[in-house]
Amino acid sequence: MAEFEPKIVAFVCNWCSYAGADKAGGQKLAYAAQVKLVRVMCSGRVDPLFVMDAFRQGADGVMVLGCHPGDCHYRAGNKKAQQRFRILSRMLPQFGIESDRFRLDWVAAGEAERFQTIANEMTDRVRALGPLRIRGYVAKEVA
Repeated sequence: MAEFEPKIVAFVCNWCSYAGADKAGGQKLAYAAQVKLVRVMCSGRVDPLFVMDAFRQGADGVMVLGCHPGDCHYRAGNKKAQQRFRILSRMLPQFGIESDRFRLDWVAAGEAERFQTIANEMTDRVRALGPLRIRGYVAKEVA
């Protein structure tokens, strides 16, 4: 039987994290191919419904990656993301989703290696948890 390869959705801010991911690709740094990027203008714009939707549509793990605290292009967007993360990560188990399947982290535009490390750590963590099975719900396939 083939090893489980988790599907990870990463919401990445346009100004820092997306640029860090792009730089990782440009430098040909190896990170899990199952990490699918969703570019957003700011990590603070990631609504908790986006996260839940990603899980409902078949993601085994979800990350929100933003600018380092104090470096947000929109001043406090990453602080807003952090507040939402704290609340949502406490609520996920009530939906049958382990909180380890959800991660918030910071990646600057020049941090290609950091992006690579975070993507690979998240993939390894979710692989160890196994496929997400939300009670009473059949997930759709993530593109």
